[in-house]
Amino acid sequence: MPAADLVLTGAHVRTLDPARPTATAVAVRDGVISAVGEAADIRDWSGPGTEVVDLCGAHLVPGLVDSHSHPVWGLEMATGADLSGVRDLAGLRAALAGAERVGGWVLGHGLDHNAFEGRPVHHDLVADVLGDIPALLRLYDGHSALANAAALAAAGVSGPRSFEQRAEVVCDASGRPTGHLVEHAAMGLVTAVAPSPSPAERRARLLELLSAMAATGLTGAHVMDGGDLELVTAVAQETVLPVRLRFAPWCMPGADAETLDELIALQGRGGRHWLVGGVKFFMDGTVEGGTAWLDHPDCHGRGTDAFWPDPHAYAKAVRTLHTAGVRTATHAIGDAAVRHALDTVASLGPSGRGAHRIEHIETAPDELLPRFAELGVAASMQPPHTGYTRDDGSDEWSRRLGGERAARAWRLRDLREAGATVALGSDWPIAHYDARAVLATARRPKGAAAHRAGLTPLQALEGCTTHAAAAAGESAVAGRVAPGHRADLTALGVDPVRASADELLDAPVVLTVTGGHVVHRDAV
Repeated sequence: MPAADLVLTGAHVRTLDPARPTATAVAVRDGVISAVGEAADIRDWSGPGTEVVDLCGAHLVPGLVDSHSHPVWGLEMATGADLSGVRDLAGLRAALAGAERVGGWVLGHGLDHNAFEGRPVHHDLVADVLGDIPALLRLYDGHSALANAAALAAAGVSGPRSFEQRAEVVCDASGRPTGHLVEHAAMGLVTAVAPSPSPAERRARLLELLSAMAATGLTGAHVMDGGDLELVTAVAQETVLPVRLRFAPWCMPGADAETLDELIALQGRGGRHWLVGGVKFFMDGTVEGGTAWLDHPDCHGRGTDAFWPDPHAYAKAVRTLHTAGVRTATHAIGDAAVRHALDTVASLGPSGRGAHRIEHIETAPDELLPRFAELGVAASMQPPHTGYTRDDGSDEWSRRLGGERAARAWRLRDLREAGATVALGSDWPIAHYDARAVLATARRPKGAAAHRAGLTPLQALEGCTTHAAAAAGESAVAGRVAPGHRADLTALGVDPVRASADELLDAPVVLTVTGGHVVHRDAV
């Protein structure tokens, strides 16, 4: 037999393969798992060129996957001051006063809606701190931002605008912009003139970010945007991408037949460790921004409109892509958005089963849960988002929804028990990419979801492995430690099924292997 490129021994292997649940050694050749078994079974795979790694009792599992992330598009979004630690207006003002200038601007990201202490988002709240310096501050949800008067002037924004998608330049009673920009089209007016990283900076930052992700045990990410495929191509040709990237470019309202044809033509484009495989839709926005599509208005009287002004046009686009064999992922946070996305998949008939997924699902009534399993729709959820809410209901998300809908927060366990595929992710840069935190928070949700049971430890691990693979249509080649599967592997210092959530958060990541390449090795 040909010699393996890599042999891992001395491990406690949790394979998630029913045919062989446990093992102690794995052999890898040409990026694929060649053999799984005990040391004696693997011995003959070693040759002169084989790298043999003794894991000294570490716990080896299928490579962890972030099922919803933005590692390329997020590079620009995460430019400037990190405001994720800001808790109130005083803290925001202090952070802006000391913020480094980027191209003459103040840029910030990760700002919690709760920092405004219940006040409407308005540039007057920070005007005296910034003066005439243009500023663009992205809120943590990625769907809204605060631009000050100087930034609005630089972008030529002096009043309301109309958009093909649900988006808004929020204005006061006299028609003057408050600086609150809601949804991508509105934010794009200012991001178009704001400083952005150079190509060289983005290339360096991408590799740095993917390496940091791999250091938390991640071997893959489902990228819920089109990213910058030229940038990814260049980096992948120069070096091994530490994290395997699967892109789903956006399809926005107004997409015509030509746009859909272009999205179809993109499918399958890729290189080593990256691939375009799917299309991403938005059925709504966010609860905090007032753009989640709800069955009934939120407590501010908003939230009754879909992101696609004509929801039937969304359904038609999904059907067109489905007919062409393209998988889709739909951002749907509110109950009405989730229902419409499920109804759309139902309209596809039996062929739609297992080919589509819904992202986020932050609040859903009981009657929608069994439909995920019935229709074969994967639920892609981000447990760390629960940390932006509070268990006393005083946060912006909970107050906007009201008690009844807030009580339906992030129903991870309920969806699993209803038979759904539940894939887990972080939505970086909305939340931190650390795979260990995703696993731990799935088991022990925070804030508004803290009152309900989280996933079991095994269910959480499946959410980043077998269920992530199923959500991407890759169960035949990923998600298990089994011969013929991709050699994406994560070795941790603790057993992610037996360790407590707290132990898992700080667990050493002993080794990360992506496509047979060792992309992270614990220095200790």
